[in-house]
Amino acid sequence: MRLRQSAITNFMLNPHETQQQVFNDLIGSAQFTEYGKQYDFPSINNISDFKKAVPLNDYDTLKPYIERNMQGEQNILWPSPVHWFAKSSGTTSDKSKFIPITKECMDDNHFKAGKDVLSMYLKQFPESKFMSGKSLTIGGSHQVSQVNAETFYGDLSAVMLQNLPLYIQAVRTPELSIALMDEWEEKIEMIARTTIQENVTSIAGVPTWTIVLIKRLFEIAGTDNLMDIWPNLEFYMHGGVSFTPYRKQFEKFIPSPDMHYWETYNASEGFFAMQDTTDSNGMVLMLNHGIYYEFMPMDEYGKEHPETLELKDVELGKNYALVISTNSGLWRYVVGDTVQFTTLAPYRVKVSGRLKHYINAFGEEVIVDNSDQAIAKASAETGAVVNDYSAAPVYMSGDSNGAHEWIIEFDNLPCPLDVFVTSLDKHLQSINSDYEAKRHKDIALRMPIVHQMPKGGFNKWLKDKGKLGGQHKVPRLCNERKFLDEMMPYTKG
Repeated sequence: MRLRQSAITNFMLNPHETQQQVFNDLIGSAQFTEYGKQYDFPSINNISDFKKAVPLNDYDTLKPYIERNMQGEQNILWPSPVHWFAKSSGTTSDKSKFIPITKECMDDNHFKAGKDVLSMYLKQFPESKFMSGKSLTIGGSHQVSQVNAETFYGDLSAVMLQNLPLYIQAVRTPELSIALMDEWEEKIEMIARTTIQENVTSIAGVPTWTIVLIKRLFEIAGTDNLMDIWPNLEFYMHGGVSFTPYRKQFEKFIPSPDMHYWETYNASEGFFAMQDTTDSNGMVLMLNHGIYYEFMPMDEYGKEHPETLELKDVELGKNYALVISTNSGLWRYVVGDTVQFTTLAPYRVKVSGRLKHYINAFGEEVIVDNSDQAIAKASAETGAVVNDYSAAPVYMSGDSNGAHEWIIEFDNLPCPLDVFVTSLDKHLQSINSDYEAKRHKDIALRMPIVHQMPKGGFNKWLKDKGKLGGQHKVPRLCNERKFLDEMMPYTKG
């Protein structure tokens, strides 16, 4: 662990040199691949050459290469054989993406980053005893499937679980057959039944499904305190969605001053960032983990030839689309997330939203980070506990001006709904000046319209779409009404 701590310190102190080395390694490794020959990697001498030669990509532009890879062709995007693919599908699309996962990607990105998270935690808490117990991992909603004799796919956690070293398998729970179960509700039941007697000292998983599991454990054990079940629990590693709206529930379920919450930024395309201290605002970028980063300013998004910035050129507090080149053969790939830098020495980021997850129907430019903060502040002010939410615009019509329409699922709402709505609107105005301007005297936007979703309603919507569990999430914000209109019937109970 000390070796990893030293390596982390090194890339934090020497970020630009580290990224330059990663860039050189990636270009050098892939120069004789089909993609490398197509874009003349041997003639690329610097990052400027790279930007001129290689176009920005999304999944659709790389899909023809990846599909050939899946059929067994090799040396296309990356030189080493590719046998594993992470199936990724959000709620925003019915299409599945298959992200190549190379051995280098597993070893030098995902597994190394996982070690680094634990190293940073132990650096902060050297007296920790979490390694004396088991780590409960909640993920992997699909069985691993086979394309042909040498090609397999599953969601990212399923792929990682299948390839974990034996020494890591020995300290995690539940057993692999349960962790990889496809039927999510049965899987939660099995996890609860089989882990309730274990000495669980840490948990890793998406907050929503961790809460579902905790509530089932409470029903089985007849308690409302997770420390009664796992007295040595001290560490929860979360990611995938903002933890802000969920923190209050976790602190209620785990009323221990020794419980620590650790944020990560991990996706099918790569493990990008991790929390490195208890008091840091944001997560430190993983700079020597096989990924070269570029950052697209949001005013470039949608242009035919958008410009991107190198790490040395980014500014605090601005929204950037994340662009990556990786040791799994994703070249200048636009991930779809937006990030903001919270510190520049070292480089720390927070995930501010998705390129397609925002509301800007009236120039208000509300992003997920804004809505998460407003929900958390309104909850703290009113005593409410929010399980999940989604929002979309109501467009102006006739004499009626616009609005934001919300569906909110509460775990607890101790006040009238209109009191919560007033608080939500107030805090969103305080966070986002553009929203505040549009709300002034109801000129462009009137008061938010909020519908209460019955408990379990969002999960029922996800289940009916075949997207219950794992990495599938409720879209928090959308600039069109497709999802909100789909969800509205579920508010009727």
